[in-house]
Amino acid sequence: MLENKVALVTGASRGIGREIALTLAGYGAAVIVNYNGSKERADEVVEMITAAGGRAVAVQADVASADGVSGLFEEALQSFGRVDILVNNAGITKDNLILKMSEEEYDAVMDTNLKGAFLCMKQAAKLMLKQKGGRIINISSISGIIGNAGQANYCAAKAGMIGMTKALARELGSRGITVNAVAPGFIETEMTDKLPEQIKTGMLAQIPLKRAGAVKDIAEAVAFLASERASYITGQTLQVNGGMDM
Repeated sequence: MLENKVALVTGASRGIGREIALTLAGYGAAVIVNYNGSKERADEVVEMITAAGGRAVAVQADVASADGVSGLFEEALQSFGRVDILVNNAGITKDNLILKMSEEEYDAVMDTNLKGAFLCMKQAAKLMLKQKGGRIINISSISGIIGNAGQANYCAAKAGMIGMTKALARELGSRGITVNAVAPGFIETEMTDKLPEQIKTGMLAQIPLKRAGAVKDIAEAVAFLASERASYITGQTLQVNGGMDM
């Protein structure tokens, strides 16, 4: 499905990003596994892909830095010569109620989650315009759609990603480049494992399917949007949340 394609996945050393990298590789794509601080985990992802007969490299870069993103794309080109698929997955949380949230907590989340996506899309757009085609997929969140107490910074960043998705879809559509977002709901990851049980129970009660999602659910949605089967879909936000936002 993705043979001869090259995918760059940011924040791909763990959680949803890790599963996206593995899934895209499973469908035939060569993968740039971006990480910021988890080299050992990123190397594990690369080893899993290559052991299965795929191609992958791990590249360290802080997506909140313009120089870091520029270097990331340079290494991607040196490794595989092109980038056909960009998945903006890198993200952090620094939760706090608005009266307690510091400016540093707000800025850190916005810089990584929103500015990071902007910087990566800018670099990808340059390449994809020359290639006359490509797929950009932004990992947003249900928090950016319905909001979540204690996450003003995270919600703002994830809602901003949806807005940028629509703007870029309009800018790049005539050149065969699609830009879409995937908004996960309550997904079982290391991050959600740390939540108090009463919060988990409350969230599950809001889901019509009565279960948390798996990282594979998100990865398969990304793979679909990255494929030719989604060639007439752009500017959309695919909500993968078990009906949680209804």
